[in-house]
Amino acid sequence: MAPVPGPVTGPGTGSAPEAAGGRANQKIRTRRAIVDACRELVRSGADVTMPEVARRALVSEATAYRYFPDLVSLLRETIDGLWPTPAETLQPVAASRDPVERVGFACEFLLRGVLSYQGAVRAMISGTVTRPGLARSRPGIRFGLIDYALAPFEHAPGLDLAQLKRDLAVAVSAEALFTLTDLCGLSPDEAIASAVRMAASVTSAAFAKADAHDHEGFSTA
Repeated sequence: MAPVPGPVTGPGTGSAPEAAGGRANQKIRTRRAIVDACRELVRSGADVTMPEVARRALVSEATAYRYFPDLVSLLRETIDGLWPTPAETLQPVAASRDPVERVGFACEFLLRGVLSYQGAVRAMISGTVTRPGLARSRPGIRFGLIDYALAPFEHAPGLDLAQLKRDLAVAVSAEALFTLTDLCGLSPDEAIASAVRMAASVTSAAFAKADAHDHEGFSTA
């Protein structure tokens, strides 16, 4: 009677589940390498492009695009975790009940961060301006900071908080900073100071209007 063959061993004879697991692990490593390379580029403040990310990750550009269909989606995943939370950001003014101080602090923090990561920020803006459908995928860091800065005043009498937040979204923004530096020719520090003054003025005017409205209502009651 012929002997029963034993299990076949040797190179290339791993089980299908093992091979699938190996491929899955390799995909995880490749994705991580792409994100890490992009994060390194973002932190440098340099221009962020998919070819440069691929070069640093030691993969082809085609491979990078297989994992991330566009630069915006890669930047969104990369930027996540680079910025502190709004609560952490505003910790130095946490006890303040002055809305102008809180908003001004948030504005300056955001814009200095934009300067540090401006290569990535410019790439994100460029990618969403040319493809408006991706605009909602932008991180929207400004909105979290504005919300947190104004949180103590949610029930302030007569204050149109929604309108104030919309107005501040224009002042507390990378677009405002780049307008002041690129088109107005201001230095980064001058541009930040100008944006902070604008945010402070908008905030002060909104609260002054609310106060006047409250006093008017009291006088006619």
